[in-house]
Amino acid sequence: MMQRERLASGYLYTDMDESMAEERLRGKELVYDFNHTRPSEQAKREALIRRLMGKIGKNFWIEPPLHVAYGSQIAIGDNFYANFNLVVVDDGKVLIGDNVMIAPNVTISTTGHPVDPTVRITGQQFSLAVTIEDNVWIGSGAIINPGVTIGRNSVIGAGSVVTKDVPCDVVAAGVPCRVLRSIGERDRIFYHKGRRFADIPVETAK
Repeated sequence: MMQRERLASGYLYTDMDESMAEERLRGKELVYDFNHTRPSEQAKREALIRRLMGKIGKNFWIEPPLHVAYGSQIAIGDNFYANFNLVVVDDGKVLIGDNVMIAPNVTISTTGHPVDPTVRITGQQFSLAVTIEDNVWIGSGAIINPGVTIGRNSVIGAGSVVTKDVPCDVVAAGVPCRVLRSIGERDRIFYHKGRRFADIPVETAK
């Protein structure tokens, strides 16, 4: 069984396979070029991201610097936004839905290492897919661990360490991350600490 097949099956594997090394190098070259573009070079940035990612939809904006293991194992839907310093350890699949927003300094990792030191020093590791469903917002400094699914519409608070699945339609935060409350009608009235949407003046089209 090839190393990429072992990875996909959830078995321990090593990443020293020649084809994986070539794939990693390709991704790192592309992300290097992306991170060294000028702010005015938006067309160049978009072209590089489309070459880097396994899949990306319409209307995305990713602020440099971006860091990936491969890039090719990431699939992203429409209307994606990522702020500065997104780190994606995509040895395994990272599946991101539509309308996802990611704040600065977020890490998404599919990969871990055995706890037992006698196994760990062999250089073997494991990778489990991470899934972020539609309409999710991930706050600054959050860490998403291997195998996690974040359900649609949910919000992950800043600084959270997500070690288990998060259901749909909730606010979750903490170390480790846990569900704090459901998203409901009050969130359609208030946007932050008692501030009402109704208090925001509506600008008329000119």
